[in-house]
Amino acid sequence: MANQHEHLLTAIDVGSAKTCALVAEITDNGLRYRGHGVAESRGSRKGVIVDLDKAVSSIQKAVEQAEDVAGAPIEHALLGMAGAHARGFNSHGGLSFGARAREIGREELRAAVDKARAIPLPDDREILHLLPQEFILDDQTGVNDPLGMMAARLEVRVHMVTVASSALQNVVTAVNRAGVHVDDTVFEPLACADAVLRADERELGVCLADLGAGSTSIIVFQEGAVAHTGVIPVGGDHFTSDLSVGLCTPVAEAEKIKRLYGNAIVTLIPEGNEVEVPSVGDRPSRLISQRMVGEILEPRARELFEMLRDNLRHAGMFELCVGGIVLTGGGCRLPGILEIAESVLHRPLRLAWPAPLAKMPSTLAEPEFATVLGMVFYGHRARIARGIQNERWSAKLKAMFVGKGA
Repeated sequence: MANQHEHLLTAIDVGSAKTCALVAEITDNGLRYRGHGVAESRGSRKGVIVDLDKAVSSIQKAVEQAEDVAGAPIEHALLGMAGAHARGFNSHGGLSFGARAREIGREELRAAVDKARAIPLPDDREILHLLPQEFILDDQTGVNDPLGMMAARLEVRVHMVTVASSALQNVVTAVNRAGVHVDDTVFEPLACADAVLRADERELGVCLADLGAGSTSIIVFQEGAVAHTGVIPVGGDHFTSDLSVGLCTPVAEAEKIKRLYGNAIVTLIPEGNEVEVPSVGDRPSRLISQRMVGEILEPRARELFEMLRDNLRHAGMFELCVGGIVLTGGGCRLPGILEIAESVLHRPLRLAWPAPLAKMPSTLAEPEFATVLGMVFYGHRARIARGIQNERWSAKLKAMFVGKGA
């Protein structure tokens, strides 16, 4: 941040449907809302820039709106990353000190972490996050802070989030061209968790599913640590596309129909209701049964949660989500979506609204803004970790794990 605005923290979420910039002020009592801007996303699809100039224009519009409300220029920001190109996997590494135990110091911790991250990656991928799960001293598991302890062998288990280098660079370039320097990048589900998950859920075992426009991002926590991340290539736009094709109506009209008349459960729609559907070309509008809308949406909703279930099972995480599954994001606003999820997943479920900032307008207290709100919470937490890193090495280690560039 520029020195005169060190008390401000800005997050930018470049989504498939909307681009949002949010400015928060860091006060003695925590974070306070200063301003935000929202623009229709153009040039971005499923977390990937497909038209740089259009993406830059959308970012500029959102940033300018946020600047006007905040009454301050936006020069630096935390940028969110998501999309089908993101990959997460677990890794571990360690080192032995010989027959005699020795005290674990900073160099030993660094060496163990380096071993865990020393995994060959394709040239087109890079590490976005290296997230700690636990340290192991000899046969003692579950150690959170091994500094100063004695052991003959030190191991560390981590979760790594990687992204496509080109996709990352293109989003960063778009933000830079919009006149904003990217201070750091964060995997959006990780940040979103800061706005919607509770501490007891993270400890017990929980899956957060962020239903975005282009895809559904998931993150699983076990014993407070990230155990799994993934992306389901189905989002709200797929529901809209299905309606557009099934009803033979323009995409923009299909989106309106979904928002006004959509329901993921056909039987919840009264049989006599009718919906006016605009046609393509010069053909006149038609009246159709509202139940036809539900008949198109329900199979897609079931498919989404079947894919989520299969993803968790393949990763060995489904049975470990004792705390249930939490849904957020704009896609979860579709009526009936929670009931469909429950019928497919057979797990405790809840819809999550984000924790608010002080002085925040009520229009932001919606699931579709959970990610950008989580990003400012995440950014604040990372700043605190970095601010105390000189006082204690464990804090420095945690700051390093918070995210890329930490």
